[in-house]
Amino acid sequence: MKVAAIRQLVADATNLFSLPDIYFQLNEMIRDSRYSPADIGAVIAKDPVLAARLLRVVNSPFYGFQARIDTLSRAITVIGVDDLYSLVVATCIADRFRQIPGELVDMASFWRRSIHCAILVRALAKRCAVLHAERLFIAGLLHDIGSLLLYHRLAEPSRQALLAANGDRRLVPGLEQALLGFTHAEVGRELLKNWGLPESLYETVGCYLEPEQALLHKLDAHLLHIACRLADCKSAAERQATAAGFAKQTLILVRISREQILEIADQVDQDLAQMLDLFSPP
Repeated sequence: MKVAAIRQLVADATNLFSLPDIYFQLNEMIRDSRYSPADIGAVIAKDPVLAARLLRVVNSPFYGFQARIDTLSRAITVIGVDDLYSLVVATCIADRFRQIPGELVDMASFWRRSIHCAILVRALAKRCAVLHAERLFIAGLLHDIGSLLLYHRLAEPSRQALLAANGDRRLVPGLEQALLGFTHAEVGRELLKNWGLPESLYETVGCYLEPEQALLHKLDAHLLHIACRLADCKSAAERQATAAGFAKQTLILVRISREQILEIADQVDQDLAQMLDLFSPP
């Protein structure tokens, strides 16, 4: 019953939450070895806004290259197809975020938290030597996408949940479960699956609230859980208390100490303003 309700909710919002055609075209090309960086660059060049933003990000301190990169084919060669995939998804999602009405939530704050979580989980993944850590950036960026669908399609119960939570995001999932019968993470999972994104993404997003429920991508889910908890902290004291509350089993799995988690969070704080400027919707 719950699964059917979520699927119907996602199906009803397909147009609002669909990704542009260029995303699907690039997704196929990136995964097909027959296409060269020049071929992929030629497709991106057809969208001047996307092309300009990709070059801007590639030339930022986010990557830290010494020489300026001024062609798309060179950018693709240097950063690789996995990072390109991440940047294309980030840009497409950013553009879609602008179309969501903001009656229930301040979209600037929503986007800021999403980027904060994305940068945090990427940094955590790199610290524990996760292969292809860029996929975690996308998981962080999209972890709360189900909330936008709920705000749009089920506005009244979503409003009740937000009011009852009174600014404490930790309470929202339980309130969603009580009012709707499911959480925004479960909705997000179905939406990402509907988009045809990899299982590593939709399982991670779907299980980030309860990472122990992940079957194939448990490490990713635990890293995203840590990042989202940290992103919700409003002070250094709250961050320290949150880090102290992470289960020992979680720390063993991710192979990062509480002290290292706090160190990473502090470093991300220093980089956050610049990253917001790079990835926020224009």
